[in-house]
This record gives sequence, C-alpha cells and structure tokens, in this order.
Amino acid sequence: MRRLLRDQGLTLVTLGLFLLMLSAQALTGFRVYNAERTELGEPEIAFAGYLRSGHFAEATFENWESEFLQMGAYVLLTAFLIQRGSAESRDPDASKNEQDAEPVTADSPWPVRTGGWVLKIYENSLPIALFGIFAVSFLLHAWGGARVYSEEQVAQGGHAYSTWQYLQTAQFWFESFQNWQSEFLAVGSLVVLSIFLRQRGSPESKPVAAPHSSTGA
Repeated sequence: MRRLLRDQGLTLVTLGLFLLMLSAQALTGFRVYNAERTELGEPEIAFAGYLRSGHFAEATFENWESEFLQMGAYVLLTAFLIQRGSAESRDPDASKNEQDAEPVTADSPWPVRTGGWVLKIYENSLPIALFGIFAVSFLLHAWGGARVYSEEQVAQGGHAYSTWQYLQTAQFWFESFQNWQSEFLAVGSLVVLSIFLRQRGSPESKPVAAPHSSTGA
C-alpha cells in the first residue's frame, strides 16, 4: 500500500480532489437550481433528478470542454513551437526529435514495434484523446445548455430550443469563449513565468540554479 501511494500519489490525490470538488459542485448547484425553481413557482426536484438535469450537465461539461481544449492544444503546440528559456518548451538548440531518440526494444509499446499506421496513431494518441474528450464535452455542454436555455425561454413565454438551435445562439458561444480565453491565458502565463520563476522539486520548473536562458535541463 505504501508503494502504491508513493508511485501513484499524484493520480490518486488529483482524482480525489476532482471527486471532492465535483461532489461539492453538485450539492451547491442542486441548492441553487431548486432556489431558482422556487422563485419561478415551480416544484423542487430531487438530487438524483438534478444530476440528470441540463443545469448540472451544462455547468460540468462547459468547464471540462475548456480544460481539454487547453490541454490538447498545449500538447500539440509544444510539439511544433518553442519559447526559449521556458521549462514548458523544448530546447530550441536541441534536435526536434531528441525526445524520441530511444531505440525500439522488445519492451517498447506494441504500436512502436508494429510500425506503419498503428505507430502513426500511437505517436499522436495523446492529443487525439484530449481533443476527443473535448469534442464529447462540447456536445454535452451544448445539450445541457439547450435544456437550461429552453427552460428560461419557456418561462418567459418563448419556445424551447433544440441542441442544434442552441449551438447557433450567442449565449452558447459566450459561455464557451469566456472559458477558452482564460485557459489560453493560463497556459501562456505558465510558459512565460517558468522562464523566470521556480518551484524546487517540480518537473514543471527548471532547476532553481538554472539560468533564465536555458530550456529543459
């Protein structure tokens, strides 16, 4: 158990924090949603019903969408673009494929040993997976948002909107862009700040004594 906690500690802690925050979001969102329904003269719903509601889906997947867009774009962009001096960038003076210079061995992942189109997919599998989760989150955000938007419109004497119709509204894109811009600001800030600032022991930081001009190290 001690070795498991040591070797998998980062995953376990981040997963635990995710579940804790998601639970807190669900509980507080449940109270907010029922308060809104009460103000409109509508009956409250049970917690299980809230978890199936557009309100919960929109709030959850709107954020997942932006996070996975950020990570997918970051992984892809760092494969081609460079920022000299940043711990988040490849060394501009090193070979582009230096990180993939390891020889193929019997212990290499099977797609590497297989080669061809299987290898081509595998060597790009991380951004593919991240953008795939982004796409699913994008659609679920649209689905949940359409339900919430429809409830508001119907309460005001308007009509319900389908997911496709909601995708064409300014409201949907406002929700998306307000999250997307903050994600790219955060990434850009990390890239630049890691040139000058340090965190001892973190792989996301250059060594404390490394000159500002160095990359990677």
